[in-house]
Formats: sequence, C-alpha cells, structure tokens
Amino acid sequence: MWREHQHGLIDLGDQSLEYRWVHPLKEGLPTLVFLHEGLGCVAIWKDFPDRVAEATGCGVFIYSRAGYGRSSPVQVPRPLTYMHHEGLDVLPRLLSALKLGRVILVGHSDGASIALVHAGGTPAADVAGVIALAPHVRNEEICVASIREAKTAYESGDLRARLTKLHHDNVDCAFWGWNGAWLDPEFMQWNLEEYLPGIKVPVMVIQGRQDEYGSSVQYEPIRARAGAEILLLDRCRHSPHKDQADQVLAAIGRFVHSLG
Repeated sequence: MWREHQHGLIDLGDQSLEYRWVHPLKEGLPTLVFLHEGLGCVAIWKDFPDRVAEATGCGVFIYSRAGYGRSSPVQVPRPLTYMHHEGLDVLPRLLSALKLGRVILVGHSDGASIALVHAGGTPAADVAGVIALAPHVRNEEICVASIREAKTAYESGDLRARLTKLHHDNVDCAFWGWNGAWLDPEFMQWNLEEYLPGIKVPVMVIQGRQDEYGSSVQYEPIRARAGAEILLLDRCRHSPHKDQADQVLAAIGRFVHSLG
C-alpha cells in the first residue's frame, strides 16, 4: 500500500508519479491534495504541506505531474490543452487509485487551474472544496511578459541550474513544456471559464496584490461564476504560500474547518 511509505511512486499505467504523503493527525477529516505550479514538483512546496497538516490535522498528499520532479517524462512541446488533460483525465484516475475519500484540492498557479477544471468539468464526487493559490482561468499580457522573462533567465541566467535541483533529468521537459505552451501565440485564446459554473463546492482564491503573473482578470470570473471567496494579500507576489505563509496557513485552516 502506498500509504505505508512517506515517499514513493504511484503507477497509473501510462505514467509513474512521484508523491509525498503526510499522515493525518486526526481521523475523519478530508485529505488535502496539493497540485504544484507550472515549474513545480513535490520538492518545491518544501515544508509548507507539513505545516498545513499540523495546523488542520488533515493528511496531505503531494505529487509531481508527469514531466516534473522524479515523475515520468513527457514529450514536448506539450499540447495547449495540457491543463485540461490533467484535470479531466489524469487527476480523476489518480484520485480513484488513491482511494482517499473526501479531498480538498490545494493548487498553485497551473495546479490551481487544473483543480478548477477537475472540480467543474468532472463529477468530482470526492472533492469537498478547492483552495486556489494564484489561479489562471485565461491568458493575459502580464502573464506572458513574465514568462518571456523566465525564458531569458533559463537560457542565459541561472534558472536552469536552480530548476535542475528540483527536476533532475526532467528539467528541460519541465521548463519547455510549460514555457513553450504559454508563449505559443495561440495560447492567448486559452480560457477555462467554461468550467467555473460546474463547480458545486466551496472555493477560496488566494492571490497577492503584487502578483506578476496575473491580475483581477483571473479571480473575478471565479468569484462571479463559482461563488468563490477571494482573499487578496498585501506584499505578496505569485506565491502566496511563500510570501505570506502565515496568512495563507490561517486561511486554509479556516476553510478546512468550515467544511466540517
């Protein structure tokens, strides 16, 4: 059983996914499933999942999507629908294999978008809520500008060396799969808003007021079409759980306990 191990790989048949498991402190609570950003993996969360588990009593399951961390590689370029695929196909199969019972999806950036697609585009029978950290529901120029800067940093700066520590042999797969999709001219038409009305569970969006990857264009549709609670944080950029960890931790605790 995978739950006997704190770290390991989950075999979904067509891909093998790296995971980390933090055991619950209390029985009967939902499990928090963490979905990482576009350049993330299990390791990028550092000790934040452990702090969430301690604060809420919940078990926490963290995984690296294919092409990231120590998970299976993928071919690049990725299709521009890669987040649709993760939310509508891969995540349902993963949750079915894990048999966790009730879950709360905790996604950051791309991971938050995938969580919203899953919650609104599938039966998502076991999903009790969604916590979306700096989600994207459409593309906008501020996002593309920052991703262009990341490309420059990867090609001529130290970003590749830093990411290699996270992704190992997957580093080029992880970066170009993300960067290539977002900078494809056709990706300016990318939009996930059609899935928002289908979300029937509570949603909380947490976004930094200084987010360099997105504006109110991202969270206002989630408020309007999915009834989301919006928490905007000062002195906070694209990673609220890093820039304002204590505030995010407190907000997650309130959200989890509000679900009973």
